[in-house]
Amino acid sequence: MKISKKFTAVALIAAMALIAGCGGSSEKKAATGAKVTLKMATALPQSHPLVKAMDSLKEKAAAKSGGSVEITIYPAGQLFNDKNMNDALISGGVDMGLNTVGRWASIVPAMDIFDVPFIFPGYEKVDKSIDNGLGQKLGDELLKKGVRPLLWADYGFVQYANNKKLAKTPADFDGMKIRGYSKYSAETIKALGASSVTMGAGEVYMAIQRGTIDGQSSGTTAMRDRKMYEVHKYLTVTNHASPEFIVAINDKSFNKLDDKQKKALTEAANEVQADLRANAKKEDLQALEDLKAKGMEVYVVPENELQAWRDATKPVWDLYVKENGKVGQELIDICTKQ
Repeated sequence: MKISKKFTAVALIAAMALIAGCGGSSEKKAATGAKVTLKMATALPQSHPLVKAMDSLKEKAAAKSGGSVEITIYPAGQLFNDKNMNDALISGGVDMGLNTVGRWASIVPAMDIFDVPFIFPGYEKVDKSIDNGLGQKLGDELLKKGVRPLLWADYGFVQYANNKKLAKTPADFDGMKIRGYSKYSAETIKALGASSVTMGAGEVYMAIQRGTIDGQSSGTTAMRDRKMYEVHKYLTVTNHASPEFIVAINDKSFNKLDDKQKKALTEAANEVQADLRANAKKEDLQALEDLKAKGMEVYVVPENELQAWRDATKPVWDLYVKENGKVGQELIDICTKQ
């Protein structure tokens, strides 16, 4: 049977239209196996252990995906700082971000659980809480905002540094101006009798140098890598809070990946999370020794003196429950009953 050229042309056009119609989502999802580049922002410096872990995430994701998932990392606020990064993640202005839960709390208020003082008595308690419901509940809330958590990055515990005196008791903070990195970090500072000043991480060094603030609450790794020992004299080790960092991805960016790429990125994230957990305490202790070597005078609050600190900051627990209601109490129960 002969088929006219006209009919063949019409059939070809129809077939192409059908293919185009079936592949209408091609603008949203890359072709299977096609290379995808994801931009990641963080305010932490390149030398910080968490940023080094992101280098590992980049390598693992590339290896597991056969080179089809490439992560480009922009540290030290090159793209977005810790204050505006999350808005960029939600809007799709950046694909991925590494940021503290304290900054996410303005979007998901219950995230402040990590800054409720002395709720976690040790590193392993933080991880158990995340694995036993805390991570799921908070992650579900983030997903409602269009952002998907990939991994919970153990930042370690935060301490207090200042230029006034070696603070050994809560009363020693009276009259100081201390930088807080989140709402409940600020509430804890106020409960200790100091004034809280909230500013971005990149502003702290200059503020201390100029005398705008007397000190800050931060992790020892960040203090070391941001060279805070150049402008700080005293360090008080309280282990009062463990503000996790979250590696999150815009959900639309995640859904541009094909199934194999999603699997590769997820597996890579799980492996990096495990590595961070294994090394968090060691990194904190090494950074503490480094700060001592750089000349900072350090006071580690003994276990038998911590109750005074717990008593002074107990109102922050009460405020958290008051502001977060039933959900807040549920999260506190998860953290304290592991």
